[in-house]
Amino acid sequence: MVSHQPEKGKLLVAEPSLTGDVSFNRSVVLLAEHNHEGSVGFILNKPLDYTICDLVTEIKIPFQVFNGGPVEQDNLYFIHKVPNLIENSVEISDGIFWGGDFEKTVELINNEVITEQDIRFFLGYSGWGSQQLDQELSSKSWVVVQNEYESGILEKSSIAFWKEKMVELGGDYLLWSNAPENPSLN
Repeated sequence: MVSHQPEKGKLLVAEPSLTGDVSFNRSVVLLAEHNHEGSVGFILNKPLDYTICDLVTEIKIPFQVFNGGPVEQDNLYFIHKVPNLIENSVEISDGIFWGGDFEKTVELINNEVITEQDIRFFLGYSGWGSQQLDQELSSKSWVVVQNEYESGILEKSSIAFWKEKMVELGGDYLLWSNAPENPSLN
């Protein structure tokens, strides 16, 4: 399950050592891009107190919005599994796509062609410069794992996703799976 090489489509699971990191504490990030210039991903398990209707008044159905990461948090991004409906999408991997024709997406949501199981919206993204993610991996900030859920990742990822990944990793990670989010409150 553990892979030491980051690639687009794989998951980054925050190490317990990131406890206290405002952005990445207990995060699971889907890598949308990874190359020599840097990496881009979206935190899958950090829902915000907003719906898409709060941000895009043309959308009438209140899909949940997630914190994608600390970069450009005033911009909206989306991943989905319906490239046949949303033109100009970029494949991340395994049936997961990034972006596309936003006006068409709004229309498809309002006409209930696209459901919340098909798409996920994010404010901001997670970004790393050239070699930055490799350095964080060397310092044991992240564990890289396969996205075994493929396009089902949109339904799978929830607030408890990080804990589930800790249990799957086993060993010393099991202890962390039940630790309080803020150990000083224990």
